[in-house]
Amino acid sequence: MDTTPCDSNFCFPIPPSFESDRVKLTPLVPSEHAKPIFEQMQLYPQIFNLLPMEPFKDFDAFSVNFLANNIHKDTGSILFVIYDKTKASALSDAHPDIAADQGALAGIIGLTHSSPADLNTEIGCVVIFPPFQRTHVTTHSAGLLLQYALNLPSEQPGALGLRRVSWRANWLNKASVRTAERLGFKFETVLRWNRVFPVGKVHVGAGNGRKTRPGDPRADHPGVDSVVLGLCWDDWEDEAKEKVAAAMSRTV
Repeated sequence: MDTTPCDSNFCFPIPPSFESDRVKLTPLVPSEHAKPIFEQMQLYPQIFNLLPMEPFKDFDAFSVNFLANNIHKDTGSILFVIYDKTKASALSDAHPDIAADQGALAGIIGLTHSSPADLNTEIGCVVIFPPFQRTHVTTHSAGLLLQYALNLPSEQPGALGLRRVSWRANWLNKASVRTAERLGFKFETVLRWNRVFPVGKVHVGAGNGRKTRPGDPRADHPGVDSVVLGLCWDDWEDEAKEKVAAAMSRTV
């Protein structure tokens, strides 16, 4: 893993990229990546159905309001661009910053709620574009971040040696929960009424199915329960490290 510093506000040192034989992750740089990611999001609005946000209404809503004012200002969060190395890029002509041999733009994944003092982080903001869902992309992307977070620096240069990685999912997002469990995460709890979703999410079944009480200040916004899973350093050393390596080595 290359440990050359990158331009980031993240609380931990981040290398320019993480790479397996099939996936490459690079820190999301808005000037290079925001436009092609936004264009792909516009093609697949259904990816927002189970997320706590709506499709971005325009490019500024994504690049300025979300990336610059939300993600970059939060030292506990960073996003990565996911490239599927098994497929050629179809975006290099329209976006010269994307090398043709880098792979196909497959989505984004992030680390959030990170704390150097408490030695923990959370894998979040996992958005895989539909053509890459149910492939190796999610497993490899999450696996690379787990290796970076939980391996010791003595065994992987640049790794953090954290004690805990969390995974939080909408209770209706069974696929997300299954993915976490397949990677060795253990179910811990359900946080009831944990999130407030935007108006209009009810029609896609994104709420928790329970009404708000009379007088609720955001009564028209559905409430969401969150499933919390955790993978700690002792889980990692006991069996999860091998489980992740085996999952990443499978041929899909």
